Amino acid sequence: MNTLLTAAGVFAGTNVDDLVVLTVLFLSARANRAPRVWQVWVGQYAGIAVLVAVSAVAALGLTIVPDEWVGLLGLLPFALGVRGLIAAIRARGEDEAPEATVATGLVAVAGITIANGADNISVYTPLFRTVGLTDALVTVAVFAVLTAVWCLAGAGLGSHRRVIAVVRRYGHWIVPGVFMVLGAVIVVESGVIGHLW
Repeated sequence: MNTLLTAAGVFAGTNVDDLVVLTVLFLSARANRAPRVWQVWVGQYAGIAVLVAVSAVAALGLTIVPDEWVGLLGLLPFALGVRGLIAAIRARGEDEAPEATVATGLVAVAGITIANGADNISVYTPLFRTVGLTDALVTVAVFAVLTAVWCLAGAGLGSHRRVIAVVRRYGHWIVPGVFMVLGAVIVVESGVIGHLW
């Protein structure tokens, strides 16, 4: 029971910001059909799986990327946001607003999940170092269940008609902005800028 509560607390604490990202992705899926709803689900699971796998490998002492450089993953959502913003600026004079999409497929959704979860690795790694194999498997199972809960919550938050209408009208500005802010926050909070100097 202690393992279940610890795993649930760790997942919730490290993935609160994922609810915002999932909500935006599900809104985009409903308003513009890109990415597809199934791509959001599978991409989220793939991203969480990569984060867990990297943490497990790091827990074994085989760190692939030094912790201080993981924050550079924030450049992925930032770049996707910039691309979406450029598309919105180019389409200003057109009668029809461009689609409010920055992630158009499974790989992009997984990449955003991984980039947004870069800080998760620093939490999951010591957790996996301190628990045995059985507790680690229970933890991974809890993460899998809570990933579904997060997707359901994001889909629920992203299914309101008024919000979808706003995204259809202004999403080509809002969605890129959200991803640019997300990417900037990941880079700044990771402290990677200090390492670059």
